[in-house]
Amino acid sequence: MHLRPSRVLRQMRAGKVAVSTKLNLDDPRAAEIAAMFGFDCIWIDLEHVPSSMANVENMVRAAKIYDVDIMTRVSKGSYSDIVRPLEADSTGVMVPHLMSLEEAKKIAYFTKFHPIGRRPIDGGNADGRYCLVGVEDYITEANRERFTVVQIEDPEPVAELEEICQLPGIDMIFFGPADFSQGIGCPVTPTEEVDRVRRLVAATSRKHGKFAGTVGTAANFDELVDMGYTFINVGADVIALGDYYRDLFPKVAGRNIKEVE
Repeated sequence: MHLRPSRVLRQMRAGKVAVSTKLNLDDPRAAEIAAMFGFDCIWIDLEHVPSSMANVENMVRAAKIYDVDIMTRVSKGSYSDIVRPLEADSTGVMVPHLMSLEEAKKIAYFTKFHPIGRRPIDGGNADGRYCLVGVEDYITEANRERFTVVQIEDPEPVAELEEICQLPGIDMIFFGPADFSQGIGCPVTPTEEVDRVRRLVAATSRKHGKFAGTVGTAANFDELVDMGYTFINVGADVIALGDYYRDLFPKVAGRNIKEVE
């Protein structure tokens, strides 16, 4: 037996753009609905959302029905907080608020097996098919088919971006414009500095053979692709529901409903 190959990595390695959408609702049915529509990846969140690891595993199962990857943004903590989503067969993990090259080295060390890092070996969970994948294949395939993402969403790591992008074991550099804007004192405000660093992250990542990811919209999708981004997240479940109810309720509000006899 073998690990399930990553759809995201297959797309990006072929020179295509992988498209993701974000879920805040902690429900495997939401993951299944999103997966049915053809996204390459679903981004779920342990940084801001009070999800359980059991539900992470169930959301992974729902996505896998449609050969869709799950990328889990982890809580920053111990190495266990980083690797548990991988063992639940999350295809990728994203670590928020990377602050330095030294921190990036630790993340690579914890998420990749030998010869890149020293991720602890288990294999008895969903990713290793409950010990049905041989240890050598498990180590090799996990390094090849699972991706580690670090987020540049603060000004502090920009000075070391060249070195971070050269680091073995980090697969994707993900630019977060909202928190970055806050970090430079202009919360959620488009500025020349936000645009400069967004372009810098894409260019530096590509220069050193890394994938570049960010958030976008249908309106700026092509612009982000032109910058060099090959992983773009568009939309979120809570936005979709909000838009639907905002449109629906005024159409029925205040109507005289015939009383049921």
